[in-house]
Amino acid sequence: MYEWNEAIQKMIDRVEETLCENPSLIQIANYIGYSPYYCSTLFHEITGMTLKRYISGRRLTRAALALRDTDERIIDIAFSCGYSSQEALTRAFQAAFGCTPASYRREPVPIPLPIRQVVLSPEYYQHMRGEKNMSKNVLAKAHVKVEFIPAHKYLGIWEEKAKHYGDMWQYHDCNSVCGIIDSLSNVSDVIVTGHTAGWFKANGERRYFYGTGVPLDYSGKIPDGFELKEFPDSYYLVFHHPAYDYLKDNGEVMGKVENLAWNYDISKFDGGKYEWNEDACQCYQRHYPEVLGYQILRPIKLK
Repeated sequence: MYEWNEAIQKMIDRVEETLCENPSLIQIANYIGYSPYYCSTLFHEITGMTLKRYISGRRLTRAALALRDTDERIIDIAFSCGYSSQEALTRAFQAAFGCTPASYRREPVPIPLPIRQVVLSPEYYQHMRGEKNMSKNVLAKAHVKVEFIPAHKYLGIWEEKAKHYGDMWQYHDCNSVCGIIDSLSNVSDVIVTGHTAGWFKANGERRYFYGTGVPLDYSGKIPDGFELKEFPDSYYLVFHHPAYDYLKDNGEVMGKVENLAWNYDISKFDGGKYEWNEDACQCYQRHYPEVLGYQILRPIKLK
């Protein structure tokens, strides 16, 4: 039932709000109005992990980001993230990431940070809840604009068996890949940011990649399963729909933008002076529904 996912998402949101207080199952259950047993069972059924494990992982993520991005003492970070001592944090950190907090602070290598779970999706909203109609808002038409992206490197996974986002996670662990990308947020490119995914050409067909842009001078560690590639500067046609209601309108919006992007006649743009530049650059996808909207960026060049 849709209500189950809604209840678990409320639990997840409450965990994030009270993480530094080391919230208990009873406290969270009381907050959402279900029994502790029901909450525990349902959480495991929907997320595939226990609530205790989820909280422990998110505390480690918060600690890792504090180690990387602040000058706080390790003992203070331990206490602020709900650990009883610096030693307790060190034991948990070493077990999860294979390095101590002190060594990670000295050299913040890519690590699989436990990510925030999202268990509500448009599919649950429209099908499990029985609401098949889109929202009553009048959606904008997808439109086209031009953007310049400087030369950059991209650290990611190019999956020749995947045609889109959903396919990607049939071949790779979503939590692990996204956690590694989150751990690289301090070195992500300012334009091709973390989780900017997209499509590349493989044997004449579009296939999917996922990762993060990094600056040209990036020389950090390359995580297992990832590759580092360099791309030249290029202009891009940006096929765009502004911010929208993700749960209600995601399918319709993505369909509009993708239909426009993949069927666009480049010969009609700016007097036919341009052609696609997809042999040298890749197509990017920005998916931030309620902030940016949805965009597909296709590289172009002068003929």
